[in-house]
Amino acid sequence: MLNTGCRSRVPQGLNPPRHRTVLAPSPTDVAPVNFPPSRPSPFSVGLRAKVGGTLRAAVEDFDGQRAVVAETWVDERRGALSVADGDTLSTAAKLALDEKLPLVAFLESTGAETAAGVAAVDGWGRAARRLVACSGVVPIIVVVTGPTVAGPALLLGLADQVIMTDDAYAFVSGPQMVREFTGESVTAQSLGGVGVHQRSTGTASLVVADRAAGRDAAGVLLSYLPAHTDEEPHLWPCDDPVDRPTTEAGDLLPLSATGSYDVRHVIGEIVDDGELVELRAPWAPNLVTMLAMIGGRPVGVIANQPQSVAGTLDIPASQKGARFVAFCDSFNLPLITFVDTPGFYPGKDLEWRGMIRHGAQLAFAYAQATVPRICVTLRKSYGGAYIVMDSRSMGNDLQLAWPGAEIAVMGAKGAVGILHRRETPEARLALEADYEERFLNPYVAAERGLIDRVIDPAATRIELHRGLEVLATKREFIPTRRHDNTPL
Repeated sequence: MLNTGCRSRVPQGLNPPRHRTVLAPSPTDVAPVNFPPSRPSPFSVGLRAKVGGTLRAAVEDFDGQRAVVAETWVDERRGALSVADGDTLSTAAKLALDEKLPLVAFLESTGAETAAGVAAVDGWGRAARRLVACSGVVPIIVVVTGPTVAGPALLLGLADQVIMTDDAYAFVSGPQMVREFTGESVTAQSLGGVGVHQRSTGTASLVVADRAAGRDAAGVLLSYLPAHTDEEPHLWPCDDPVDRPTTEAGDLLPLSATGSYDVRHVIGEIVDDGELVELRAPWAPNLVTMLAMIGGRPVGVIANQPQSVAGTLDIPASQKGARFVAFCDSFNLPLITFVDTPGFYPGKDLEWRGMIRHGAQLAFAYAQATVPRICVTLRKSYGGAYIVMDSRSMGNDLQLAWPGAEIAVMGAKGAVGILHRRETPEARLALEADYEERFLNPYVAAERGLIDRVIDPAATRIELHRGLEVLATKREFIPTRRHDNTPL
């Protein structure tokens, strides 16, 4: 478990939130994240309060920020959702969109109410359409507090972030249907429990102990985000000096070019007080996605993780990164990318499953992003992975590199094996040394303008803060078109 800092942050113009600790779990850790309790909301305006049904909606003071909150109550029809419930959620989503307020939903449902027939299903279809209209305009956070099955489970895929309690599960088709169609016997937890959605599907951003902890976790996520896409994230007073040297960050890298290390420790040395919120940690652990702050400014951090398959990119990592980049771009979070990857993971299985198409998702997301983007090459950056990890070619605003960075088509051994495969082993060793000296350094790229500056690792925090300050007023003109054609 990575220990992180703890302090109270007060955004400019808002009341002080509670004192909190944010934990970044290790890639193999699926234990729930514990958040201290939030304060009760002193403000609440109910929506469709007399309609009845399983779902309640209101505008509330949500941990210091006003939000539209929808909650299901399982003591009524075991959470089965009626026509009125679909209309209530649709009304809540419309109000969130019209008033530019975050939408937080607490879901626990056995599906559409059977007695209501197709009308109940239609109601949830209309609610889903409203959520799509909210997407990218206001933050959508769903907290799964118990069984969420059938149609309502699809709503999780429409949310920006999904928080699950450790006893929750979610699936579209349940164990009985799986058994009838495939003959395979599965339990609800093995089919759609938190372990599945953390490790295999990437649906769960965070896992917490219970409903109250889920509310607190949602408050933590909202503290990094603006209320809507036309607003900047709040700036927080920062006690961590922005000119603090980050000497230990460079010391964490092993001397060997193939040595492993935890990139989260490097990031923890650079961001404010080492405080991080890692999202979807156990899914695609070879790529790390985090929320953090630098100089009190919320940022999105994406980094290769050398601890897992050497930090190579595969299909899940490309999907994870693309989704996170799009999320940060939607809500004006500057993107900081830390690169240390030898390339895409090779294998016929990945190629057959569509590595080309999925790898393009990450390139597409970066190329489309208009928020301030800073890339720091820590060690290796080879081939196609160099391009898609927010290279200058993808349009980043500032490209930095540490002195030991290796930026090339491939490593020395691979290059010599292709160019001089008929040479003796002794000659190959000499050629590899010559290749490393001439090509595997950041200065070749800097001479071509692909690297802006080669920096001392100890100055990384200073350089990032300066870059963010300069780019704070960045604005890009977005041409009008119906929509893009993302390589889904």
